[in-house]
Amino acid sequence: MQVNTARKTTTEDFTEYEMVSTSKPFIEANTIESNLNEIKASHIIPVFIKDNEPVISQAEFIQSALEMVADVYHGETILKPNVRLSHPIKGRIPEAKLKPANQLMEHEKTLYYERMAFVIEVPSIYSVINGNRINLSIGGVKAYNLDNLYNKQGADQHFKIFVGFQNKVCTNLCVSTDGLLSSLKVKNLDNLRNAIRMLLQDFDAIQFARNLTELNNYQLTEQQFAQLIGRCRMYRYLPDNLQAEIPQLLFGESQLNTVCHDYFKDKSFCKSDNGTINLWNLYNLFTGSNKSSYIDTFLDRGVNAYDLATNLKDTLQNRSSSWYLN
Repeated sequence: MQVNTARKTTTEDFTEYEMVSTSKPFIEANTIESNLNEIKASHIIPVFIKDNEPVISQAEFIQSALEMVADVYHGETILKPNVRLSHPIKGRIPEAKLKPANQLMEHEKTLYYERMAFVIEVPSIYSVINGNRINLSIGGVKAYNLDNLYNKQGADQHFKIFVGFQNKVCTNLCVSTDGLLSSLKVKNLDNLRNAIRMLLQDFDAIQFARNLTELNNYQLTEQQFAQLIGRCRMYRYLPDNLQAEIPQLLFGESQLNTVCHDYFKDKSFCKSDNGTINLWNLYNLFTGSNKSSYIDTFLDRGVNAYDLATNLKDTLQNRSSSWYLN
């Protein structure tokens, strides 16, 4: 198994990023579609209240990621970012202070979004698993609610960045702990760029694709699937001392309901006629259900889905037992 790196153009040919990464949303819950140009042109930038200095903006974050992707993956095809936003923070200019909301003109309104997630696809680096093409994808999450805006410039600012693959059948993101910085703290834009560069340089795309491919070689029976879902539902109600001894599960009841539904109904990843389901399909049921997660929990749950799938693979491979699957 290998990752293909069929170079098509130079990065200079894609300076405008004409093609958009994925035509479908990679996350759906409570989000709207946006783009880099709209954020640059229309969204105000929050500031540190003590000195009125701007924080690293969402537009700067996306632009920095684009620059690092173009540098590290020089010569590869790079697509324009797909951006999702949630939690709008609305305001108005002082001159419109007394106007009713329905009478505000566009230039009198101010807006930014508290939370943002984006994905940049590199489709010339890809693999194929069970007929599903997966493209290398890089992205991040910025949530201003994690920053202490009552501080002054130089305080830590929080980001999440990732590199992994996106399944083109369903736009599910495949992310592991090796490709995620889930609690990155930086003080300036240079720190952020360096962190993105180091993550991309250290990421072993070939090994991760190989690990994903191995999931296709193991399967659960219908009885094992039922036990897994039952145990997943029990997990959140366990006493703390028992939870500490079990691999963590971050998926809630809503996501588990989706997994159960799609086990029977999903056109691409449902069970076989005899009720069995391979771990690649099961993994995609979990990553598919993760699209209903909010931006601030999205990446952590994505990694958790991979950890669960590999835990099940190890259990089946070694013919051992785990709490999720006896």
